[in-house]
Amino acid sequence: MQVESIPNPTTAVPPPPRPRVARPGLLNFGLFFAATAWYFCARAIAESASRGLAMRLDLSDAQPLVQAALLLFLVVVGFALLRVIERRDAPLRDAIGLPKRATAGAEWATGAAIGWGLAVAAILPMVVMRGLSVHLWTAPRAFELAGFSLATLAIATLARDVGVFGYGFQRLVDAMGPVRATILMAVFAAIDHSLDAAGSSAVITIAVLTAVLVSLCWLRTHAVWLTWGLHFAWAAAAGVLFGLPLGGDTSFSSVVDARAAGPLWLTGGVYGPAAAGISILLALAAIPILVKVTSDWAWDYTRKPIVAAGYDVTIAPPAAHVAMEQAALAAAPAAPGALVQILPVTPQGRTVGGSSE
Repeated sequence: MQVESIPNPTTAVPPPPRPRVARPGLLNFGLFFAATAWYFCARAIAESASRGLAMRLDLSDAQPLVQAALLLFLVVVGFALLRVIERRDAPLRDAIGLPKRATAGAEWATGAAIGWGLAVAAILPMVVMRGLSVHLWTAPRAFELAGFSLATLAIATLARDVGVFGYGFQRLVDAMGPVRATILMAVFAAIDHSLDAAGSSAVITIAVLTAVLVSLCWLRTHAVWLTWGLHFAWAAAAGVLFGLPLGGDTSFSSVVDARAAGPLWLTGGVYGPAAAGISILLALAAIPILVKVTSDWAWDYTRKPIVAAGYDVTIAPPAAHVAMEQAALAAAPAAPGALVQILPVTPQGRTVGGSSE
């Protein structure tokens, strides 16, 4: 009898898994520059529109707040359109760097603590050296303006962080990696502040270190919660609480109006603490602190998960073994032998005197 050999399905080697198709770097570069250009356009549009609304509706005090709200709205709308063009499946909140997560509040509070600490550390030497002259205005109008200032800074810092690091920086990291993206952001910050009339060497250096610090905030958490908290706390503490200039802008001081006297390395002059030489040391010290306090979030949100890869590799049995199996099948009897069934013995009762009980 001829026995046909059944092919073993495990002897065929499956093809390897298809590699993940990455987005081209040129596309990510284009999205980064488009996001950056839209942010600057949105800032100009928001400033012009808020001035028109303030003049028509007599909202001079609320004009900065309206401008910040318009900027945030335009930034989110523009990035939503870029997300549609890009055909990205991620939710809009993730695309703009505001993912919904359980640690969002803790991240914001940690950033606020770092920003508050930097502001206090920058101003404390002025107090010790008696170079700070403070004037208080405790009228109800002052507290009303302080509320407007805090709301304006909260929305304006969020709009700036989302506009610069929420979407565009993600695309830049995808295009060239985190290290090169951070260096490029530092270069852009240096160029931007060098074009400013008050862009001294200290201002440019602090801008570069700040760009590195804020880039690390994103790289350690993949969100702007930490960045927003740091940026807002620094601006609110220096501009509203202590009444010092923010990049030369003194419009945020109301209850507290401070004037700093002393060398530029200590006070920053009319530009404020962001131009003080001591702020360079503070920014350098903030980098390792930031890395230390974000270790858990870096592990939870930035590490790449281990994904099982590879494909099944089954080695075919030797030909001699296959031949032996086929010979055994051929030598097997055509019909199996009949089975013999053994039935149990019927139990019998005990007999007494020849009769069963």
